[in-house]
Amino acid sequence: MYYGFDVGGTKIEFGAFNEKLERVATERVPTPGTDYDLLVETLAGLVSKYDSELGVEGKIGLGIPGMEDADTGAVLTTNVPAAKGQFLRKDLEAKIGREVRIDNDANCFALSEAWDDELKEEASVMGLILGTGFGGGLVYEGQVFSGRNHVAGELGHTRMPIDAWFHLGEKAPLFGCGCDKKGCIDNYLSGRGFEQLYEHYYGEKVKAIELIKRQAEGEEKAVEHVERFMELLAICFANLFTAFDPHVVVLGGGLSNYDLIYEELPKRIPKHLLSVAKAPKIVKAKHGDSGGVRGAAFLNIK
Repeated sequence: MYYGFDVGGTKIEFGAFNEKLERVATERVPTPGTDYDLLVETLAGLVSKYDSELGVEGKIGLGIPGMEDADTGAVLTTNVPAAKGQFLRKDLEAKIGREVRIDNDANCFALSEAWDDELKEEASVMGLILGTGFGGGLVYEGQVFSGRNHVAGELGHTRMPIDAWFHLGEKAPLFGCGCDKKGCIDNYLSGRGFEQLYEHYYGEKVKAIELIKRQAEGEEKAVEHVERFMELLAICFANLFTAFDPHVVVLGGGLSNYDLIYEELPKRIPKHLLSVAKAPKIVKAKHGDSGGVRGAAFLNIK
């Protein structure tokens, strides 16, 4: 039995999955965001509860909005203040007496999709999240690749490529980022970036869903904005694909529901790739909000 925890800023989602990767139990509880001892107790309590109910000792995976320090094991996160700087994995292991796997929630999203029946035979799957921010995860042969420092997949903190700057023109905005750098693609390719770019060029704050509606209705500024954004997305994706050459790319997050993306990117990306390269298949995520907990559970599949 595989247990997954998706530890978020406001809630913890638990899921238990059998050997066929079918979900057999679900529970959601509030995240003790400022009380670390209670956070560990909450996780341990859910483990104990479902061990008893299911008659097994489940294998445990945690997905967190952050990562472990590769050298010390301390958690780096801003969304769960109680866990920041704490040794969550080690402390939970000591509490429950068994191994715990832990990884970034974006990696868990990618792993969840990679283990879907339609994709599990693919050699590599890249998960990209077009949500409040832009990030991703890399899965090779069914396993998350986290890298030396556990930051592989933090693609939102790569910088805008030079051809993207040329595309944005003389008035290209240099957005600051929460990582204290400037020009991170997190602030351009995300749903937030979609809105920020419109405000920068047209001086009006408009929600993404309204911009999409206006574009569909043929409103001139919205059409121009979406054209600019689709080409920007294609350029940046092509740079990522040149570096990682994934077999399949799965898109998640709110902006991934914009169907025009799946029509436009296959047409636009090839011209930005090496001449010998073909664009990977780009698909919409199938597991939505449950992806994090699924992927966390699947951290224990080998």
